[in-house]
Amino acid sequence: MRKFLSKPYRWATIYSIILTVTIAYTLLDTFVLPKSLADAPIVSASKATQEDSSGSSSTETSTESQSQSEAAVTDSSYEDENIKITLETVRKYDSNIYIADIQVSEPSYLKTALANHTYGRNITATTSDMAEENNAIFAINGDYYGFRDGGYVLRNGVAYRETARSGENDALVIDKDGNLSVVAEGEVSLDSLSDQGAWQVLSFGPGLVEDGEVVVNSSSEVGKAMSSNPRTAIGQISDLHYVVVVSDGRTSESAGLSLLQLAQVLKDKGCAVAYNLDGGGSSTMYFNGKVINQPTSGRGNRGERKVSDIVYIGY
Repeated sequence: MRKFLSKPYRWATIYSIILTVTIAYTLLDTFVLPKSLADAPIVSASKATQEDSSGSSSTETSTESQSQSEAAVTDSSYEDENIKITLETVRKYDSNIYIADIQVSEPSYLKTALANHTYGRNITATTSDMAEENNAIFAINGDYYGFRDGGYVLRNGVAYRETARSGENDALVIDKDGNLSVVAEGEVSLDSLSDQGAWQVLSFGPGLVEDGEVVVNSSSEVGKAMSSNPRTAIGQISDLHYVVVVSDGRTSESAGLSLLQLAQVLKDKGCAVAYNLDGGGSSTMYFNGKVINQPTSGRGNRGERKVSDIVYIGY
């Protein structure tokens, strides 16, 4: 009779057989054996195309990221297939004036954002911090709604404050098509503006240019502000074509602009409509990761002021 293998050798042989069978099955399972679809993980159609917080699907987000990665960028320009921004700095009225010419392919690229993504009176952040948090390519300060108790606040289609300011005040309306218009705040309700297609409503003012004509004069001013100030304004030339102006002021290098001077700059750039946003120490222009102007509140206080909101260009 043949002698049985010793116990250690028997276990080694058994282990080799098991290992061989396991490897063979793995290869068959990977390359030969058919799999039932019932064994695959299930992803619903709604989940696969779920929109992100900005309203873009995952496919759209991928396309947008590709556009940004293929953008041509310099210190004074940005251009991809959807957004074109060109900056220039001019010296006029004894002031440094920063002018951005902006063209977009869709109105959705003109956006607003609140500090910390939250509405509230004492919620503030610098323009640059908000811009970076929202991946903005370009940004300016908004209307600093939190500095006042009145004034319409409609942002990205959401109504936050429906109380008009007392007296005669202009509001800026940006509709769903990206068109700018100036309305008398006390003559129309926020609900009515929303029904007419308003997507953003900012409350500062006054309107500077309407129907291509300057609508302020040498005595026009915001409250008790000085006649020459740092300024921020936005205007529209044509469909999806905008001009933004920010000026320095209150320093020995830049006196600042009056509202009439600001309006004239925007008219000279071809704006059919233009509107004055919060100015003074709030005036800030951000572009491609940098603050372009020299924000100051005067009296040697330089640097960005924290504000409630921004208007920006981005994906």
